[in-house]
Amino acid sequence: MRTSEIRTRWLDYFRKHDHHIADSVALVSPDPSILFTIAGVVPFIPYIIGTEEAPWPRVASVQKCIRTNDIENVGRTTRHGTFFQMNGNFSFGDYFKEGAIDLAWGLLTSSVAEGGYGLDGDRIWVTIWEEDDETFDLWTKKIGLDPKHIVKLTREEIFWSTGQPGPAGPCAEIHYDRGPEFGPEAVGGDVDPGGDRYLEVWNLVFDQYLRGEGAGSDYPLLGELDRKAIDTGAGLERIAYLLQGKNNMYEIDEVFPVIQRTEELTGKTYGADEEDDVKMRIIADHVRSSLMLIGDGVRPGNDGRGYVLRRLIRRAVRSVRLLGVDDVAMPALLPVSKDVMAASYPELEADFDRIAQIAYAEEDAFRRTLQSGTAIFEGAVRKLKSAGGAPVLAGSDAFTLHDTYGFPIDLTLEMAEEAGVKVDAEGFTALMKEQKERARADAQAKKTGHVDVHVYSELLGRMGKTEFLGYTETATDGKVIGIIVDGQPSPAAEAPAEVEVILNQTPFWAEQGGQLADHGTISVAGGGLVDVHDVQSPVKGLIVHRGTLTEGSIALEDTVHAQIDVNRRGQIARAHTATHMVHKALHEHLGEQATQAGSENSPSRMRFDFRHGQQVSSDVLAGIESRVNERLQENLAVTDELMSLDEAKKQGATALFGEKYGDTVRVVSIGGEWSRELCAGTHVPETGTLGLVSVLGEASIGSGVRRIDALVGAGAYAEGAKERAILSQVSSQLGARTTELPDRIATLMNRLKAAEKELAAMRTAQLMAGADQIAQGATRHGDVLYATKDLGDGASGDDLRTLALDVRSKLGSEPAVVAIFGQSKGRPTVVIATNEAAREQGVKAGALVKVAAGVLGGGGGGKDDVAQGGGQDVSKIADASAAVASAL
Repeated sequence: MRTSEIRTRWLDYFRKHDHHIADSVALVSPDPSILFTIAGVVPFIPYIIGTEEAPWPRVASVQKCIRTNDIENVGRTTRHGTFFQMNGNFSFGDYFKEGAIDLAWGLLTSSVAEGGYGLDGDRIWVTIWEEDDETFDLWTKKIGLDPKHIVKLTREEIFWSTGQPGPAGPCAEIHYDRGPEFGPEAVGGDVDPGGDRYLEVWNLVFDQYLRGEGAGSDYPLLGELDRKAIDTGAGLERIAYLLQGKNNMYEIDEVFPVIQRTEELTGKTYGADEEDDVKMRIIADHVRSSLMLIGDGVRPGNDGRGYVLRRLIRRAVRSVRLLGVDDVAMPALLPVSKDVMAASYPELEADFDRIAQIAYAEEDAFRRTLQSGTAIFEGAVRKLKSAGGAPVLAGSDAFTLHDTYGFPIDLTLEMAEEAGVKVDAEGFTALMKEQKERARADAQAKKTGHVDVHVYSELLGRMGKTEFLGYTETATDGKVIGIIVDGQPSPAAEAPAEVEVILNQTPFWAEQGGQLADHGTISVAGGGLVDVHDVQSPVKGLIVHRGTLTEGSIALEDTVHAQIDVNRRGQIARAHTATHMVHKALHEHLGEQATQAGSENSPSRMRFDFRHGQQVSSDVLAGIESRVNERLQENLAVTDELMSLDEAKKQGATALFGEKYGDTVRVVSIGGEWSRELCAGTHVPETGTLGLVSVLGEASIGSGVRRIDALVGAGAYAEGAKERAILSQVSSQLGARTTELPDRIATLMNRLKAAEKELAAMRTAQLMAGADQIAQGATRHGDVLYATKDLGDGASGDDLRTLALDVRSKLGSEPAVVAIFGQSKGRPTVVIATNEAAREQGVKAGALVKVAAGVLGGGGGGKDDVAQGGGQDVSKIADASAAVASAL
């Protein structure tokens, strides 16, 4: 049963039992106290603890989750994965223990034909709280579970709470006995005696009590809740590998294809070497997690969610490299993960171009640093080990790897552990602290140009503030009151020279509040000319023009004419006004909580950062764009007014992020009360001046912060012209009008899919047509019939398996073995199948495939009835077939 079907059966089952079906929330947690959605219950916690009224009495979901707290265990255990899906059903004051147990038993043990999972009820075990007699009676008397299959645990072992006063309650954990081949039998009240035999598949949490203050499990139960709740969780991947007969979650249909693709990339065979297997499982898990995180709007970064994503991608890339592949891997692996996950999350297909672009760029960036950084690390390790004693990598070396080569400290620690080396983590932390302090200083240097800030302070104290006239003027005359050359005050400068010029008054805007600086010229009455390329305000009240003195000279007290680049100012002003309008439209669509977290207004382009816990849908983005352009066409007046801060607040003006305001503030209004913000920047007089605003998209840039990019005016028109040209080209190539393109493309895609399906059917039919001939050619080896065939180049693993099973069915009831060989991309593959009669004589497919794969120069494995392997040398296929015959 495919994972997507298990998911669908879960939702259908609870829909039939009158549950509201809730969509999965994003991986970016709606709870601001945690980075990610880490459990299925997260979206419903407010209803359980009573802070919000539940909109439905009962609900079910399949929730996307991310956990990375035990990332080191990924690939080394059967059940640890960073991304997983949690099936859940919840009741808020509706059904309680009896209902939850009945529902769970019904879905698990109902036949597949009835929509259930078809598990054997006699193999179910349950752990419960030792004092929960009601639950014991329900399982044993109502359900009829063998009392020996009930294991009672203490409150410390099987109680749930939020960790603070509020709801709490016992659990009933449902386990499934996978059989003696997975570990010892549970005896003496222990359902986890070792191994992976007893797999927990479903946890029923009974929110029954009100708990008091206390740490850990040491808290009092104050009484029963008036309104009890049910919260359950059943790991989808666990159910999948149980129903699919796999050994672990990495071998299910939504994960294993990435391992298979990794085999093709690396030439390694899964199952041949445990350490290689671990790396392959890490790759499969991390590629899938990266796909889902980027799909939900997370982007790689150096902190918060972005850092988690970056770490996942880099661990996957490094694992591929450790398997011997230096080329890029994500373009080969990510599409495979997308293809298998799209059945449950079709939005991945539509958004894959964006997802892939982000993932591939991160891999490219890491590969550039990994090669040189690894060489530095290995050199340091060799030096340490040659020196003798207990090797410890200095904090300075770890910092160099981080600062120069982009190695996260986690990666350095991981590599050091693999090399048997410790790391001076305290020394690294101290150097990181110093770097942050330098970064703060560098931010100030952006404004001061690495000039001692006291130089500016002295100028301000001696000459007073620069008067800004740029709200109404684009050119003004003024007087030079300060000149700085090479970081020092100077009475004059001669061309050519890089200079900083301070005037008594200026139309130039100094970069601040997200609005980029004006460019322009300062013309000296005596013939000098300064080309201004940056304007900053290193100390409040002083405007510093940075530029190149290209002609003549400039001196203190000179009279000058300051002229801004009017076109640039107009483009930036349009972008700034558009930013205010986008901010307002965001509030209308997402609510007032979507507050500003940053912005940049540059020529014909705006960038707006805002606080929001999840990805903004394409429909909402389209609505925001439409609303802005709708208001733009109304040609609303854009006005500014100085008023007291208190008055501005009374009028509902929005204050910007992290800004400090004086008693008097400037308020910019658009359309009267429609948009009103505290803002010192420059704007257009009417919204119609903007022309057009085109939203390019939005993405996550950090923990709970998202970014919208948009083109304004000429930039938007140019982008539209480019898109129309592309559309015209596609129309011409397809011979259809633009309005007909969606239908024409859909028709072509359907034809392509039909052709691919027909080709696959023809290939299968061709293979099946040869099954009789292969069966007739079977030879006897002892008491066993042996049928074998080499399909040659181009045969997939599925082809081999399909044919092997079909030939096996044609060999009758006497002991028989089928071995089908093939090759793909120069590598041999073999599938071996045995019938029941052969297995009764001890002939096992898994053992035989290892014989064949060994001759082929690889490895393999599988179950007793069917197994698959591969190798390196296609010239050995005949020898491998002969080796199987000899083994028989």
